[in-house]
Amino acid sequence: MSKKKRFTLGIEEEFQIVDPKSRQLKSHIQQIIQGTEAPRLVEQLKPEMHQSVVEIGTRVCADINEAREDLYELRTELAKTAQKSGMRIAASGTHPISHWKDQKITEHPRYKTIVQDMQMVARGNLIFGLHVHVGIDDREDGLQVMNAARYFVPHILALSTNSPFWVGRNTGFKSYRVKVFDRFPRTGLPDYFDSLAAYENFLKLLVKTNSIDDAKKIWWDIRLHPYFDTLEFRLCDVPMRADESLAIAAIFQAIVAKLLLLKKQNLGFRLYRRSLILENKWRACRYGLDGKLIDFGKQEEVDCRKLMLELLDFIDEVVDDLGTRNEINYVKDVMLNSSGADRQLAVWEQSSDLNNVVDYIIEETHHGLGVKA
Repeated sequence: MSKKKRFTLGIEEEFQIVDPKSRQLKSHIQQIIQGTEAPRLVEQLKPEMHQSVVEIGTRVCADINEAREDLYELRTELAKTAQKSGMRIAASGTHPISHWKDQKITEHPRYKTIVQDMQMVARGNLIFGLHVHVGIDDREDGLQVMNAARYFVPHILALSTNSPFWVGRNTGFKSYRVKVFDRFPRTGLPDYFDSLAAYENFLKLLVKTNSIDDAKKIWWDIRLHPYFDTLEFRLCDVPMRADESLAIAAIFQAIVAKLLLLKKQNLGFRLYRRSLILENKWRACRYGLDGKLIDFGKQEEVDCRKLMLELLDFIDEVVDDLGTRNEINYVKDVMLNSSGADRQLAVWEQSSDLNNVVDYIIEETHHGLGVKA
């Protein structure tokens, strides 16, 4: 199995554009685009539906080392560009205080169509995610991996939780971004598909019935990308630190590699009903790492951190071959300490001031970049 063709990485991060004085989101994407000078950033930066959102995406990276180099370079250049126009970038699944109604929509036919179709649901979708592409050159293999990898969605979601606040309130959720995005159609956990043909027929039916005009309007937690030979994981809040994004990408890459290894050995991974996995997803977005998930084999609740350790044991045999031991060890550090949501909540509990939370998010977003926040 050639790693040149399989297990490549692409990482996309969505950032908030924040005015450091008011701590509010700023519809400032055009100014950032116009002020962008670094060639790599020009190529890999793009606007999103709301003008207070900016996305960067790495190139197709052969391994985690290339991904690390690319991600740090892009984050650093974006931070510098934002500062030149008096703004800051911030990485959190939701903004703690800003309201979606105050944000401008980007002028683009795609976004105009989405707003026309989904109205206030689209306008209110002011959220920020992490998307990870893992290369897989056989689409039938990709579909079978998607079926099995659904089980791990709650585990990784709990690890990535980083959006406890929404329009000035503590939501009680570790990932409120998930609940905001749930209002969109064709989101969440995909169904099981028994073949690539069944999956493609499903897509054709949606197009034929004018439900979608393009397969990119399937926004599942995991999807077989319609144009690239990748399995795309879309379930995570964007983490504050670049190292956290890289660690999560390493887990996704290892899950794909391990599930394909099992397939090559004529072994399988037990598939569970979507409704059962959704029970765990609810627990993950509500309680994060501090909650309990259901161990379906034992039919009992288990501490989330314990199940995460079982996941790390499951993927361990492929980690060294992928060269991601350091990133996986970093995951253990996050588990032993706290998720982004927990850290945001700790700042708020100390001061009861969400402005301090925004300042903290900005500071953490710049961690390791060599750019003062």
